[in-house]
Amino acid sequence: MCGRFFLQRDPQRLAEYFEAVPPFPNHPPSWNVAPTQDSLVVRRHPESGARHLGVLRWGLVPRWARDASGAAKLMNARSEGIAEKPSFREAFARRRCLVPADGFYEWRQEGKRKQPYAVALRDGAPMALAGLWEGWQQPDGAWLRSFSIVTTEANAKQALVHHRMPVILPREDWPVWLGEAEGDPLALLRPSPPEDLACWPVAARVGRFAENDAGLIARDPAATPPPELDDAPPYPPP
Repeated sequence: MCGRFFLQRDPQRLAEYFEAVPPFPNHPPSWNVAPTQDSLVVRRHPESGARHLGVLRWGLVPRWARDASGAAKLMNARSEGIAEKPSFREAFARRRCLVPADGFYEWRQEGKRKQPYAVALRDGAPMALAGLWEGWQQPDGAWLRSFSIVTTEANAKQALVHHRMPVILPREDWPVWLGEAEGDPLALLRPSPPEDLACWPVAARVGRFAENDAGLIARDPAATPPPELDDAPPYPPP
């Protein structure tokens, strides 16, 4: 599962990292991106083949949907059966994308409470989460473009927090996922190596939508996590 993530980098820096062409969107950083909110997405233009960085809404609205009320329920797309499920099969076949993130949050049951953890790449690089996007025409004729994050079974480290995790694509997999190169996109939907990830406890206030500041990704000094989940945060990014 991936129900919250954070993205604090400047859009132009992200565009350069993902080799996207101008123009670059003006979008503020967020340390608490939640479903139904907007975030940055990398898509491949079907005619030019160029990568573009745009702003889409999190929570997929299928092209055939009657309304957008179920978008939050489609914030994630399970990798198992993704090519056949009605909500995702068309987007999987034609509209795959990358969702940039500096990291994501997950909650671990610890006794009677749930402790939130932040997860990021150990080297501090941006994550490229496997995503699907879709366009849905609203009643007023305007187009709503939305996305979903693909999830898979958790690796050994992430399984200590939750049994699911987003698919984090390494750079060499981007061309196949975006449709720029031949290959099987289903074969890319696997958990990342546990040694690639840093994980650390954060304050419970991240669970409130209204909270959004850089302090959310700071280690919670009051938490006592197991050693495997007490890495040093790799931020600020290089």
